[in-house]
Amino acid sequence: MAFVSRIEEQAERLHQLILDLIHLARVESGQEAFDIVDVDLAEAVQDCVDQYAAAAAQKEITLLAIAPASPIVVRADEEGIRTILDNLIDNAIKYSPVGGRVAVRWHSDAQGAVLEVQDSGIGIAEKDQARVFERFYRVDKARSREVGGTGLGLAIVKHLAQAFGGSVGLESQPKQGSTFRIRLLIGQVAVRFGS
Repeated sequence: MAFVSRIEEQAERLHQLILDLIHLARVESGQEAFDIVDVDLAEAVQDCVDQYAAAAAQKEITLLAIAPASPIVVRADEEGIRTILDNLIDNAIKYSPVGGRVAVRWHSDAQGAVLEVQDSGIGIAEKDQARVFERFYRVDKARSREVGGTGLGLAIVKHLAQAFGGSVGLESQPKQGSTFRIRLLIGQVAVRFGS
C-alpha cells in the first residue's frame, strides 16, 4: 500500500512539473494571453491568504496580510497576480519553521506598486540570491525534496512580473528569513463608494 501511495505522490509531482513547464514556456515565449486590467491588491492578497490559512495553521505559522492606508490597484492579469502570490506564499510557508511568521504587505512609492512577501524561514545566502529565480535552482536541495515543489515557482514569478512591466527582488540572510519584492505598474486609483 505504501508503494502505491509513493507512486501516486510521484505521479502528482510529475503532473505538476509538466503544468509548470508549460506555463513557464508560454509566459517566456510571449504566447500567454494576458487580460491586463486594474487588479485590487487587497482582494488578491486576501484571497490567497485565506487559501493558505489551513496550511499555515498546521505549522503554527502566523500568516498576515498587512494593508496600506489607501487601496492600491495594479495593471496586470488578475490570474497572473494570484499565481505570483500563490508561489510566494506557498514557498514562505514551506520554508518557515513551525511557529514562524509570514507577512504579505503592499505599498506604493515613486516607481509604482510594491508587493512583498516576508518570511521567518531558512533564508538564502548571498551567493545563491542571484540564481533563485532560475528554473530548477534550489538553495537547499535536500530540504527541497522534503517539502516538494517543482523548482519552477520563482522562475514563473519573475517572468510574470516582467510580463506585466514589473520586476522582482530579494533581501535575505541565512536563518533570518527572506523578503521577496515584486514591483508592478500602478493602475487607476480605486474609488470605493459607501465606505
